[in-house]
This record gives sequence, structure tokens and C-alpha cells, in this order.
Amino acid sequence: MSAESGQTPSVVDIAIIGAGFSGLGTAIRLRREGIEDFVVLERHDDVGGTWWANTYPGCACDVPSHLYSFSFAPNPEWSQTYSPQPEIRTYLRRCAERFDLYRSMRLGTTVTSAAWDDDAGRWTVETSGGPISARVLIAGIGPLAEPRIPDLPGLDAFEGAVFHSARWDHDHDVTGERVAVVGTGASAIQFVPAIQPKVAALHVFQRTPPWVMPHTNRRITGRERRLYRRLPVLQKAVRAGVYGAREALVLGFVKHPRLMALPERLSRRHMRDQISDPELLGKVTPDYTIGCKRILPSNGWYPALAEPGVELVTSGIREVRQRSIVAADGSEREVDTIIFGTGFHVADMPIGEWVRGRDGRRLVHSWEGSPRAHLGSTVAGFPNLFLMLGPNTGLGHSSLVYMIESQINHVIDALRVMRERGATVAEVRPEVQEAYNRELDARLAGTVWNTGCASWYLDDTGRNASLWPDWTWRFRQRTRRFDPAQHTLRTATAEPVAMAA
Repeated sequence: MSAESGQTPSVVDIAIIGAGFSGLGTAIRLRREGIEDFVVLERHDDVGGTWWANTYPGCACDVPSHLYSFSFAPNPEWSQTYSPQPEIRTYLRRCAERFDLYRSMRLGTTVTSAAWDDDAGRWTVETSGGPISARVLIAGIGPLAEPRIPDLPGLDAFEGAVFHSARWDHDHDVTGERVAVVGTGASAIQFVPAIQPKVAALHVFQRTPPWVMPHTNRRITGRERRLYRRLPVLQKAVRAGVYGAREALVLGFVKHPRLMALPERLSRRHMRDQISDPELLGKVTPDYTIGCKRILPSNGWYPALAEPGVELVTSGIREVRQRSIVAADGSEREVDTIIFGTGFHVADMPIGEWVRGRDGRRLVHSWEGSPRAHLGSTVAGFPNLFLMLGPNTGLGHSSLVYMIESQINHVIDALRVMRERGATVAEVRPEVQEAYNRELDARLAGTVWNTGCASWYLDDTGRNASLWPDWTWRFRQRTRRFDPAQHTLRTATAEPVAMAA
């Protein structure tokens, strides 16, 4: 029985948390491998993950559509070269239907904790729908799941509407209102141009200006879509071309940061072409190396900031009052609504607080302020746990779906090795995890991401715990096979046995 709930747990072999790209992709692969004893736990009412939760005006993906989909399930119906959020959510729903996943899901089910039982060799997962016992736990939660809201003095006393872009309040109409937007990241540069024509006044509070590039998005013609439907190999070739072009950016991000001078010139020209006011131009010009923070594509951001009634505030926020915001310089602005575009808990992964491994040790204590894993997937002391898009699997240039599929290969091969060797428990060796992370840190040291800016890539210790510092095809090479020599494999009730390669 579950000690926490007092209920008898449902028993499955594999429990998957999350029904976004990671969870759905893993479930599809399990089914294609003939593995049926699994359940997908999703807290929302339908599939989609971050693309279900983020519904703010203008929400879209900044990775090209043809690359932002499963390789085994291309979508010839994309309407644009960069997909809007509703189309991505529809795509994921269709994938769930096509591969018959809904019968293996528990929607509207929130996972509150997971604890490893070393003697039984199983995870006890507490959920809002009752406990579940699983031999293998796959966490497909994703890095853009939990909104980050800054702790601003007086925020609780504000009498107007307050919400985060990832929890957009569609019942609240901002038309004719005085709106404050806090943050100038990837979400803000999409929703600010969308709401600017509706509001009476817009105050955008900027901590650090982003580098913004011209957006190359365009409509995909009906003829192109017909060709993709009739000749899937053509869309596959386009996908390969997009992948190659994106992968070339690694040269500047990782190998030779001096090559970032070219995109910096393009971004500066983009600013000058769209902003004529010298004061505003000075405010939006970054003082750090391009690429150190995420580069953002937009043709609407700078024009929106230059519109009458829009103010870019760069002095920070001192406090929030009942109907106003006081900036750090003492100036006060009356506002009706506050919208946070302040990102997510990425480097400080929330899963660390509620997953307990051997001896009840929480992930957050194991990480000591800096998340680490082997291949971004497995953590010593947490047997049979696989993190999807775990530490150092993020990208600054390409599609996370590629990384997800690489990790799925690793999970499937791990299950194969365990089955063939008669093992029920697998755990990465601590020395293997440590050596892998030393290698990562050495590679990260010379990248553009470590040139001195403050970004969400960095954890509380100042370490880059988010990004993969190499070609993505090298990550796929390393995750293609599960190496038993790097793990301890055993049966649940036996003493740990080191398995040779």
C-alpha cells in the first residue's frame, strides 16, 4: 500500500509523466516496440504539454516547422514555416490518436511525488487520481512547465489583474487598459506586438535587452502542402536541409564564438532599420555577446516598442502598489493589469523537490544547486529513473524534438539490455556521471554561453546546467546505445551485480 495515501497502488511496468513531445514520443516508441504495460500521466485535460499550456496571443515556435515534429510522423499540413501554437497542439493530438495513446493515458492527473523502494525495485508515484507502482519512471515534464514569477514587493496587494504568459487569462480583456509587461524574453516579444494595438498604454519593464533577428517566417503554399502529401520524401529532404542549416550555428555558439560577429551585425542592422529614435535604440541595444542569451526572431517587436503609448522601462521595479508600479528610479506608473513574461524554472527543475531516490534522498539534495545527470537522462542514486530533456540537453539553435528522440533511443535500449540480462533495476555509476559532467563543463567553458551574461541557462551556482555544448548528432551517437558497463544492473531483491559490457 502507499504509505502516503493509504490506497493500494495501481501496478504498471512503466509510468510516463507528461503528454508533451517527450511523453508522447516515448509512449509511441514503446507501443511500436510491442511494449504495452505503461501509463501516461498528464495533469492537463489533453495532450500537448507546453503547447497546451501556453495559449497567449501570438504564441508560436521559433524553430522551423519541418524540424519541430517527430521524424516518424511528418506533418504536411503546416500552414507556416514557423508553426503557431494551435497547429502544434493539433499535431500532437493527432499523433496521440494515430498511435492509439489515449487508452493508455490518465488525463487531468497531477503527480505530487515519486519515491523509490530499493527492496521492491519500484517507484511509488502519488497522483491526484491515486497511487501508482511502476518499475520504471520516465519524467517527460519538460523545461518550460513551471512559470517563474519574480518576488516583487507589494505584488499581493495589487488590485488589478495579474497573470503569467504561460497561464494567460483569456477571460480578462486588456482592450483600453493600461498594461505593464514584466520581461522581454521569447514569450514577451510575441505577445507584446499582439496586444499593443488593443491597449491604451503599455509599459514594458526590461531587465536585459535581447538580441533580435529578422524573422523569416512565411506562409506555406497549398501547392507545397500537396507536394508534401504526395511525396513525403520531399518534406524529409527539406527537414534535412533545415537541420543542416541550424546545425551550422554550432560553429559560432560552441566552436568559434568570434563567428558570432556576423549575426551581431545583422541584428544591429535590424534594430536600426526598425527604430529611428536614438534613445529607444540605446535601450534595446544589448551590451553582451550575441548568443550568450537566446537569440529571438521577430519583425514586430521593435515596431511595437516604437508605437505611441508604449514605454520601455529599463530602471527595474522597486515595488508594486494597489494600482501602480514604482520603478527603481522612483517614477510611478498607474496600471490596470500586470503580465509576466519572465520565463520558467529551467535550471532549478521543480521535479527535484518531489522525487526521492534511494534512502529517501531528494533529487534537489543530490544536485546541490546544480542539476547533473548522465546523458541528461539518468542520475546516480535514482535507479530506473529516466529524465527526458534533463540537465544539459537544451539547445540554443535547433529542435528539442531531435534531442527527445535521441533520449528515447537510449531509454528503449536500456529496457532491451535489462530484459536480455534478466535485470529489473538499472542505475548509472556515480563515477560515470561525474566524468561525463566534467567533460560537459570543460566543453561549456569556451562557448558563447559562458561569456559573462546572466541568463536562464545558468543555475544557482552560475553553472550552465541547461545546454548541450556540441553538435546534436554527437548527442544522438552517444545515446544510441545503453552501455551496461556504465551501470549497475541487478534484480530487485538481489545484491547489486556489476554487468560486464
